Amino acid sequence: MRALCWNGTNDLRVERVPDPVLVNPHDVIVKVSLSSVCGSDLHLLGGYVPTMQPGDIIGHEFLGEIVEKGPEVRYLNRGDRIVTVSIIGCGHCGHCQHGDSSLCDNSNPKPEAARAAYGHCGAGIFGYSHAFGGYAGSHAEYVRVPYADFNGFRVPEGITDEQAVFVSDAVPTGYMAADMAGIKPGDVVAVWGCGGVGQMAMRSAYLLGAERVIGIDRFPDRLRAAQMKAGAEPLDYTRVDVFDALQSMTGGRGPDVCIDAVGMEADSGANALEDLYDRAKQVVGLQSDRPAVLRQMIEACRKGGTLSIVGVYGGVIDKFPMGAAMNKGLTFRMGQQNGQRYAERLFGHIVKGELDPSYLMTHRWSLDDGPKGYRMFKDKADDCLRVVFAPHA
Repeated sequence: MRALCWNGTNDLRVERVPDPVLVNPHDVIVKVSLSSVCGSDLHLLGGYVPTMQPGDIIGHEFLGEIVEKGPEVRYLNRGDRIVTVSIIGCGHCGHCQHGDSSLCDNSNPKPEAARAAYGHCGAGIFGYSHAFGGYAGSHAEYVRVPYADFNGFRVPEGITDEQAVFVSDAVPTGYMAADMAGIKPGDVVAVWGCGGVGQMAMRSAYLLGAERVIGIDRFPDRLRAAQMKAGAEPLDYTRVDVFDALQSMTGGRGPDVCIDAVGMEADSGANALEDLYDRAKQVVGLQSDRPAVLRQMIEACRKGGTLSIVGVYGGVIDKFPMGAAMNKGLTFRMGQQNGQRYAERLFGHIVKGELDPSYLMTHRWSLDDGPKGYRMFKDKADDCLRVVFAPHA
C-alpha cells in the first residue's frame, strides 16, 4: 500500500510499504477514508521528537471502514464506518476505566523511552514515534487499530465524513481543554492558538457556559475563523501586548480560564528578545520546548484562575515563572486527550447542530500530495487550516 513516511527533519515521502495485518485478536484493519494533518505532527517534521525512525508512517486523525477484524472484536463489524481516537487505550486498566485513556498502562508496547523521559509511561499514539509505541500512522491506505472495541466509534447516520474525521483528535482535544478547565457560566476564556484544536476549544468553551471567548493568534485567516465560526473575539498578538490587551478586555481582572492550544513551538510575539532566547536554547539543546504561551498565560490569568494545557510539550523548558503561578494561586490542568470519554457526547453535539467541525478542512488532497500538503500546512499558506488526505480517491 501507499503511505506517507517520515525520513528525517522536513523530509516526507510517499512510499510503498507492506499492508497491515491483524496482530492481536482485538485488532481491526481500517480502510482509511480521510486522514487529517495535525499541528502536533509538525513537531515530528521539525525534529523535536527524537524517537522517530526513517520509514515511520505518520498521521493520527482519521476515519475509515473496517475491512477485517480479529475474533475477539465484539461490538464492531466489517463495513462499519468508524472514527478511531488517536490516542490508544486498552479499555481495561484503571486509567481507561476512569476515563483517563491517554494514561493507559497497556497500549504502549515500547515503554522504555517514555519512562526514561517522564518517569512513567503513557498511552500509545498512532504515528507518533517509538516513544509512544511505534504504531504505524493513518496517512496510509490501511491502518491497524488495536483494542478496537474501545478505540473505534461508529459514526451515526446524518454525520458526514468531513465532520466525523475531526472527532478522532481535534474536537475531543479542544473539548477536553474546555472541560478540564471547569468553565462556569459567565466565565471569560482566552485561547492561545486558533488552529484546529484552538477552534474547537473556543467553540467548546461556549458549549460549556463561557460568556466570552478570546482567540489569540497572528494569522488573519485563523483569526477570522475564530470570529466567524467559533464566535471568539480575535486578538493579534503581533499588534498588541497580550497582557495589556487582556487586562483591558476584562476590566483589569484577567481571563478566568486560559487555554494553551499551541505547545512546544510557540512564538513570543512582540518580545523579540524572549523569542530569540527560546529559539537559541532550543537549537543548542538546552531546552526542548519554547514556553512563550505558558509565560503569557501565567501573567495574564486572573488570580485564582485556571490554565488548561493541551498543546503538546515533549521535554524541558526554561524561565518558567513559578513564583507568579504559585502566588496567584493558579490551577494547572493538562494532558493528552481522552477522546474515548468524549466521542459519543461530541457526536450528539454535531447531530443537534451545536457543533460543526467540518470547516477545519480547508484542503482535501490525494495522499500522493502528502509532502506538498504538509509544506502548505507548516507555512500556513493559502489560508490553510487543515489538509485532509483521501488515500483511495
